[in-house]
Amino acid sequence: MYAIVKAGGRQEKVSVGDVVVVDRLKGAEGDSVELEPILLVDGDKVTSEAADLKKITVTAEIVRDEKGPKITILKFKNKTGYRRRLGHRQRLTRLKVTGIK
Repeated sequence: MYAIVKAGGRQEKVSVGDVVVVDRLKGAEGDSVELEPILLVDGDKVTSEAADLKKITVTAEIVRDEKGPKITILKFKNKTGYRRRLGHRQRLTRLKVTGIK
């Protein structure tokens, strides 16, 4: 059984025991969060109706907060002497899926 959930602005395919990395969520390590299911596949049966999906809960546990890879941003304008170097590291949360009911 697996579900496609909305997590952190993206859609993720998850099943029980999977570890996924999503955009930063509020909460401490060990806290439980619920993810919004978009589609559920249980063997041969596929559930995508909104009324049926409201009955289903996908729970996950926060494993830890982390940062993504460093991204370097360079800006340059010709003939003006304008150069700028910036960096960015996305804040992420690692989740472990504990149940699909």
